[in-house]
Amino acid sequence: MAPNSHSLTTRISLQNGLTIPQIHLGVYLMSGREARQAVKWALAAGYQAVDSAQMYRNEQQCGQAIKEFLADTSLNSKGWKREDIFFTSKLASNSDYKTARASIKQSVKTCGLGYIDLFLLHSPYGGKAARLESWKAVEDAITEGEVKIGGVSNFGVKHLEELIASKPRIMPAVNQIEVHPFNTRTAITDFCTKNSILVEAYAPLARALRMKHPTIAELSKKYQCTPAQLMVRWSCQHGFIPLPKSVSKDRIEANGKVDSFEIEDGDMKTMDSLDEYLVTDWDPVDAP
Repeated sequence: MAPNSHSLTTRISLQNGLTIPQIHLGVYLMSGREARQAVKWALAAGYQAVDSAQMYRNEQQCGQAIKEFLADTSLNSKGWKREDIFFTSKLASNSDYKTARASIKQSVKTCGLGYIDLFLLHSPYGGKAARLESWKAVEDAITEGEVKIGGVSNFGVKHLEELIASKPRIMPAVNQIEVHPFNTRTAITDFCTKNSILVEAYAPLARALRMKHPTIAELSKKYQCTPAQLMVRWSCQHGFIPLPKSVSKDRIEANGKVDSFEIEDGDMKTMDSLDEYLVTDWDPVDAP
């Protein structure tokens, strides 16, 4: 692929005819104030997607920042509208249908954006019945126009197989999992690819735990990029959707600038071989 084929303007097509930006700003562990500022910086830098969740407690501030950006002609120089910005949120916990459905409605109200572009089941916790009931709530939210696209997060292969076997009206479009060169999750990513489920990679920078790794340092020097840019680019070249997170304006801007270089195939394989199943946060993929 040409270097500029992965950038902040790149969008990937989904089965339902909609598209999703390839690089999103992650806002996990940000306070409301931090998220509001980071989202504005990201949008001004050209990001078109923000990944939030009920558990992050910053849906409202993210939505507020998006609305303020759109209304500010000094920031919104491209004249973007609501439909140009992609907002994601996630269900805090799986439960019965009625509870999940009400929770989704509350997220739409909290963010204040009129609808949510992508809504995910945040984890497989709760057991089979809760997972499938909660998914039906997502399907109905899509049918009723509150949500555009549905997906899951932290689902292992067995959870995806369970959902597919239930013959859902709407297939999950994405599975958001921790993926980076030090935790490649090959079994899950291969299953997703075979079933036309896009992989969203959270913690694509491995939460800065391996920025000084010799291979990362060497390849960053070779490609004249930062370690973070190298890891975001690795994710993009695998066809993943990375969600780099930062509260620093400079780093937010830098993390999105990955269209000026291309990692060679041999170097991609070298980075793939760094896998050590490094889990930087939680790991629900084997939940019962």
